[in-house]
Amino acid sequence: MKDYSCSVVVVGGGPAGMAAAISAKENGAEKVLVVERENRLGGILKQCIHAGFGLQYFGEELSGPEYAEKFAVKAKEAGIEFMLDTTALEIREQTLVCVNTEGVLNIEFGALVLAMGCRERTRANLMIPGSRAAGIFSAGTAQKLINIYGHKVGKEIVILGSGDIGMIMARRLSLGGAKVKAVVEIMPYLAGLARNKAQCLDDFDIPLMLSHTVVDIIGVDRVEAVTIAPVDENRRPIMEKAESISCDTILLSVGLIPENELTKNVGIGIDRITSGAVVDEMRQTDHKGVFACGNVLHVHDLVDYVTEESQIAGKGAADYIFGKKKGGTFISTKGINGVRYVVPQRVNIEGEEKWIE
Repeated sequence: MKDYSCSVVVVGGGPAGMAAAISAKENGAEKVLVVERENRLGGILKQCIHAGFGLQYFGEELSGPEYAEKFAVKAKEAGIEFMLDTTALEIREQTLVCVNTEGVLNIEFGALVLAMGCRERTRANLMIPGSRAAGIFSAGTAQKLINIYGHKVGKEIVILGSGDIGMIMARRLSLGGAKVKAVVEIMPYLAGLARNKAQCLDDFDIPLMLSHTVVDIIGVDRVEAVTIAPVDENRRPIMEKAESISCDTILLSVGLIPENELTKNVGIGIDRITSGAVVDEMRQTDHKGVFACGNVLHVHDLVDYVTEESQIAGKGAADYIFGKKKGGTFISTKGINGVRYVVPQRVNIEGEEKWIE
């Protein structure tokens, strides 16, 4: 077992983690360490080879790897340390317990930034009935198989869910010679960005079936078809109107879940709507000195917004270790008039520390 000590430790080497680490360094943190479980920095951006990143933050259109590379270079130039192939297991007081090929590591920190990102919802989360045939992938897994490893996933595809990754994969598969037969969405409206519908579905004549869902997967060794049915206003399938679409592959683009096992295990409060931590305006959780940012806090539409939020968390972490953060009056925020949630969930106003509902 080895012991380390750092001013600020960041868990996650994706766009959120790198932006938070750079911000902490720029705001005076002396020793900043990024812990990343994969063997390369960049997080999900490594497999997002399509353009559309950086328009808000850099004012230019970049691919995912290009966007990540800009921050990786800046982080290395700033003198930030990295532990790759290292998995964070547990938070104990002011210590982060990790493991890698060297064994178990205890990393003592002044402040900790959680930037673990999201995982995809799976077929099991949705309880889709049918056989367990080959050819069922989450959209992100298919994206990694194609863009990183160069594998084909299928020839005739049905995509369940109109999330951004699903629509982008519809285009990617079409460009690779596959036939995308439909994008099926249970809600009466699009789940992803309108620009992705225009560029990925409309431009490739891929049908979008709103208010429909998959009610059965047919096939034994390999997917042979899926059964699609419209849904009523309560999202219950209308089985008498069901139809079968032949295909050999189904991709699931049905949402993301913030990767918050580390957060929950230490007892940090979780917002039931965002599935992320409850934070203040500096993205500090209710565990002193622990901050959260990026998709582990709440799911963002654009990586540019992830970067801006993570810079706030990095500054908050640096301010915390220098004692600049004072107790104050916490005012809870609440979404109204159609706003589902607000982040931060509380705002700290200087003064006596108490809660105002």
